[in-house]
Amino acid sequence: MTKAIFGATLFVQGPEALLAERAVRHQVLAARRERPGVEVTHLDAEGLDSGTFSEVTGGSLFSESQVVIIDDISRLDQSLFDLVAATAITTPEDLALVLVHPGGVKGKGLVDKLKKGKVPTTEAAAIKPWKLPEFVTAEARRVRLQLEPGAEAALIQAIGTDARALASALEQLAVDLPEGRLGPDHVAQYFAGRAEVSSFSIADDIMGGQTGEALLKLRWALDTGVAPVLITSAIAGSLRALGKYHDLRSQRMPEPELARQMGVPPFKVKQVAQQSRSWTPTAIAQGVRAVAKADAAVKGAAHDPAFALEQMVAALGAARAGGR
Repeated sequence: MTKAIFGATLFVQGPEALLAERAVRHQVLAARRERPGVEVTHLDAEGLDSGTFSEVTGGSLFSESQVVIIDDISRLDQSLFDLVAATAITTPEDLALVLVHPGGVKGKGLVDKLKKGKVPTTEAAAIKPWKLPEFVTAEARRVRLQLEPGAEAALIQAIGTDARALASALEQLAVDLPEGRLGPDHVAQYFAGRAEVSSFSIADDIMGGQTGEALLKLRWALDTGVAPVLITSAIAGSLRALGKYHDLRSQRMPEPELARQMGVPPFKVKQVAQQSRSWTPTAIAQGVRAVAKADAAVKGAAHDPAFALEQMVAALGAARAGGR
């Protein structure tokens, strides 16, 4: 049975902007296929008042049908909750309404009303780290790229965990690789420079005891515009994964489940296992404190974020060395 586009509302909920945008775009395209002359109105919830909302959803002088998209309804004024919910639950027959919420508790009153009214919902949930290879595989299939063994891991290592960046990289590669096959060597060729300065590469060097290499990459990353907070975040994530591996390794669970519990892509489990031999729980705790100090510094507690990050790298190297 075909879902109704007009006379219906779609609620798009979740923090993954790429998936939310695709859901909205799909709805707009479906509306235009059904009614080619449809008018599309895109509004931000912040500052929206009842008069404007009633005007845009109540019909148009220029088109019999319309699509109205309200972005980030978490910022909608609370006084509009009843009006918006009523319109979403009983949508005028010439209106296709799309409400977008980025997730979280803000605007929960309206979200609860939409769910109680059984408004059709599309989830745009954040992609978990252990699901990233699956996401890359699906994106490659979407752009008609065949992945060779190791390509997913190579791409995630080079690009990072941002879904939009991964999807964009695959779209670019699909255009540039006429044979339609993507292997780790292609990733190295196209994204080597980016991989060398990525926060994940710096974190891997630190965890692996390559302090000198980590410092060189750190300076290069900062010189090329990598945000300091991305570096502290990547290192904190690596330390958390190490700590969880120490807690879980005796349970002999399957690797995919271990990856899920650790919060990492499956291909990272073996790497973390190898790193764990040189990181004791005490060393990990020392590392966490060093990263927390640096994170506070790069967020405004110090005048020189670069120096704070260099101190952090040195402290992490010392913690690892002391723990062996």
